[in-house]
Amino acid sequence: MRVVGLMSGTSADGIDAALVEWSAGGESRPFKLLAYQETPHSKALQAEVHRLAAGELPGQAVLEEQIRLDRVLGDAFAEAVLRLAAEAEVPLSSIDGVASHGQTIAHHPQRGGTLQIGCPARIAERLERPVIADFRRRDCAMDGEGAPLAPFFHHAVFSDPDESRGVLNLGGIANLTWLPRGGRPDEVMAFDVGPANSLIDGVVALDSEGRERFDRDGDRARAGTVVDAYLKEILADPYLERRPPKSTGRERYGAAQARAWLDRSRKDGVSTRDLVATLVAGSVSAIAAAWAGMQSLAEAQRGRLLVGGGGALNSFVMSSLADALPGVRVETMDAAGVPADAAEAMAFSLLGRNTLLGIPNQLPQCTGVSRAAILGVVHGAEWIRR
Repeated sequence: MRVVGLMSGTSADGIDAALVEWSAGGESRPFKLLAYQETPHSKALQAEVHRLAAGELPGQAVLEEQIRLDRVLGDAFAEAVLRLAAEAEVPLSSIDGVASHGQTIAHHPQRGGTLQIGCPARIAERLERPVIADFRRRDCAMDGEGAPLAPFFHHAVFSDPDESRGVLNLGGIANLTWLPRGGRPDEVMAFDVGPANSLIDGVVALDSEGRERFDRDGDRARAGTVVDAYLKEILADPYLERRPPKSTGRERYGAAQARAWLDRSRKDGVSTRDLVATLVAGSVSAIAAAWAGMQSLAEAQRGRLLVGGGGALNSFVMSSLADALPGVRVETMDAAGVPADAAEAMAFSLLGRNTLLGIPNQLPQCTGVSRAAILGVVHGAEWIRR
């Protein structure tokens, strides 16, 4: 089965699209990545998404803007699929489905819900292909966290009978998965650790007045010095002390907090370089603590950690992780056969494939639900290949 996975993360900087060929029999291996493409959002669109998610609009304008962006992003997702299919020279008619994560603008599992926009019905109408979306909502309806969902993919493609592995995604939020040797799905552990790129990107964008969106290759952080008082405060964050299952997002680690840190650093005479270095140190320290807490000390000291997401492209972050995890082999997901930048989109391709086949695509213990269910709603069911 050929399924396109679409992902737009908490950074809202663009759309990742991956066309993957999976078995139609339910097995996850072998699989083949046929094409992958990144489509950046304009700075204006990214700012509009962040403004909506941060609640910075007057009350009467929120719903109108949500509806507008739902359509705008739906069209953007559809265009991403069209470009991907053209690049791969694959006719749309040969694609069995499109699985869209959507763009998260609110995630409040403690309130029982999560909200993604990027109208899947619009995507289906544009492409005349079945579109699978709303993956997180059913998990929340089952009293789960609605996240993380990628560990289902991590287990499917990275688990090994002889080696225990960790999988770390460094998007806006850092989420960590532990895969014990042997490949049993009920033994997988996973949760959102805390912020990865969200605060760093936010500080850089604000400080540069939008000219830059992220700390390219960690240049700012590498030139900075960690502010111990700030680091201590970051690591005292109550979220970091919460026991799994747990999830978080831009509602906690978004534009408002990035602005607060930047304003405070300017008031205290702390350079942006030092602030960014401190935010990196906070993220890495939290990941190291989570890693040590997920398995025995012996395994933690001689493990293997596969890293994906935008942070995997940041050499300073990768070297900081290696320093914080002595004895651990820290490498990108590419070493295990999955391009690090394509992994999240590939994850939703697999989730969508399972929805179409009517088989579970959820690891219950990772989100805190009682049983594995079939997540995702199909739009355009008349185009399902029978």
